[in-house]
Amino acid sequence: MELRNLKVLVTGGSRGIGRATALAFARKGCDVVVNYLHSEDRAKEVVEQIEYMGRRAVAIRADVSNSMDCKELVERAVEFLERIDILVNNAGVFPKNFRITEISEEEWDWIISVNLKGVFNVTKLVVPGMIERRFGRIISVASIAGKSGGTVGVAYAASKAGIIGFTRALARELAPYGITVNAVAPGPVDTEFLSPEFKEKAAKLSPQGRIARPEEIAHAIVFLAENDHITGEVININGGRYVD
Repeated sequence: MELRNLKVLVTGGSRGIGRATALAFARKGCDVVVNYLHSEDRAKEVVEQIEYMGRRAVAIRADVSNSMDCKELVERAVEFLERIDILVNNAGVFPKNFRITEISEEEWDWIISVNLKGVFNVTKLVVPGMIERRFGRIISVASIAGKSGGTVGVAYAASKAGIIGFTRALARELAPYGITVNAVAPGPVDTEFLSPEFKEKAAKLSPQGRIARPEEIAHAIVFLAENDHITGEVININGGRYVD
């Protein structure tokens, strides 16, 4: 499917996978809203790069775990773009503690509220317009941890497994309206969220001997947006480390 002139909202779009995804859609001829929470300067840099490609873009601050922030985000995005054709739920946080005996209730709530509730908050607001137009693409960033359990703790694994269940259930609900709902499940990705030591250890566990680049995840997200007949799927991107 031709993506040119479609309107895209990318949460967590200032860095890492989100940045690569926003730029990838711009290269396909889309206009993009770049959501961020802390990295305003980086979000504006992404906007400048998109504008350099001849597409429209704007950076909008919002905490996806906050429903009122999300309401304002979507309202401003629609005001700027006129509509949202493609939603990429990428915003997420990484745990500070992995072991269940060390993670606090506050940290558990923080991980779930951003990684999982954030997906619900934004998606719920975007879906009515997609239903009205009988078209839409919703793509969420899950994780290998949501399938295998991973090595970064129960909170993170639970939040990403929740995204997978959310994706599969919503795909069935929205299929009659021409809306596809999918997810990607990356293994470790070369972003600043991971320490050099973690990256080195993760690379040794991969059959390919390396971790993913953000652009490789973005490429899969664009592929899911381009395909009219894939829905309810979760694409593994981990270099063969986990296969199901």
